[in-house]
Amino acid sequence: MGCSPYTSTQSINSDVGVACIDYFFPSKTEMPTIIVMDQASIHNSNAIYEKLEEWKERNITLFELPSYSPHLNIIEILWRKIKYEWLKIDAYCTWEILVDTIETILREFGGETYVINFD
Repeated sequence: MGCSPYTSTQSINSDVGVACIDYFFPSKTEMPTIIVMDQASIHNSNAIYEKLEEWKERNITLFELPSYSPHLNIIEILWRKIKYEWLKIDAYCTWEILVDTIETILREFGGETYVINFD
């Protein structure tokens, strides 16, 4: 599976989270897959907990971060870089430009332009 951004215009809730995991990992993974989740309410719902055994059988494990740990949550670091460094003010001109710009950043993340160094 190649890396590509996944965007949605709907409200994100636990059902959407479950659907995303099932979409990206529809069958047993060859290697163990660990999904790191923070303590957001959508990550701690019955919908999520009801899928844990099924996901475990498919070689998928959820790892829950401590209650407050933005320094451990890579997505928080990535969004901070996007919001304060990479996303230019012109990106907010229209919804389409904003979505296109964020998708471009996510698609090109890890290349030459959009890199996070943890030195």
